[in-house]
Amino acid sequence: MFQPTPVPADVEPDVRFAFIPTPAFTLLPFAGFLDAVRHSADEADRSRQIFCNWEVLSHTTKPIKSSSGLSVLPWKTFGDAGDYDYIVVIGGLLSELDDIHPDTFAFLRQSFERGTKLVGLCTGSFAIAKAGLLSGRRCAIHAHHRPEFVELFPDVVPIENEIYIDDGEIITCPGGTAAIDLAVEILIKHCGKSRGLKGLTAMVVDEHRQAHDVGRMPYQDLEDCGNWRVEQAIRIMRQKLREPDTTKHLARTLGTTVRQLNRAFRSHAKATPQEIWRDMRLQHARWRLINSKRTITQIAHECGFADSSHFSRWFKREFGDPPRLYREQRLARVR
Repeated sequence: MFQPTPVPADVEPDVRFAFIPTPAFTLLPFAGFLDAVRHSADEADRSRQIFCNWEVLSHTTKPIKSSSGLSVLPWKTFGDAGDYDYIVVIGGLLSELDDIHPDTFAFLRQSFERGTKLVGLCTGSFAIAKAGLLSGRRCAIHAHHRPEFVELFPDVVPIENEIYIDDGEIITCPGGTAAIDLAVEILIKHCGKSRGLKGLTAMVVDEHRQAHDVGRMPYQDLEDCGNWRVEQAIRIMRQKLREPDTTKHLARTLGTTVRQLNRAFRSHAKATPQEIWRDMRLQHARWRLINSKRTITQIAHECGFADSSHFSRWFKREFGDPPRLYREQRLARVR
């Protein structure tokens, strides 16, 4: 069995991580996060666990297969676990969520009670929520997983288009390359800026993104989903954020029926055209709140809401805070 390079006896690591891959976990966020840690752990590219320490845990030492078919071999079981600053749960295919062993949830709850911070990568947030630890908290999720998340965990506040959310004891990240940004943020906190940023050059990453940065335009994937009704409707919606229209008029513009348009959106977006359109306007409003000096009233009108009160109600429902408080908190974090 592979044995990790031990930490030299005379050096105390700045930060310790435990990684828990769940069944059918996604490789990219796991590899991206871990590689950022690896580069910060040593000088040059020697990969010794000096300034950072990490282990891979599970309820058993049997291989865990990723969503791509490649497997990872755990180094220890939960019973042999050490002390960690962060426990990183790597999620994957939602169809395998029920296959997560009960010992995993018990270990997460015990670690949380001891004060260890939890990190959910990709659908790792689902596992943490299923352990009962996300109730009432904000959680960063991928837009694709929002319908399932809302249905399973209605008491958690899902947030899209933030690359990670630090809610104190629990940090969540929708996965992909955003896992690298989150890892770097944690490494800067514990190892200093120079060492925390060390891995970006080696991984050919242009820059470190902050939590509020948005990687892609909301629903960009629907513009190439293969259904012409959805693709053309999304393009029209994006052009008319200031002046949203009825589904009936949108269907007439496309030369289709309301029933056919709703069915297409339900199939490809798991939502109605009006729900998608409203969410696009809210996402755009959120961006303007952080990146412009426009007033709340101006942003409300520019994003197609009847008035600031109507806008504020929907914004709080979507992001957990009213627009003014949301702006103040995000700008304070940036400063």
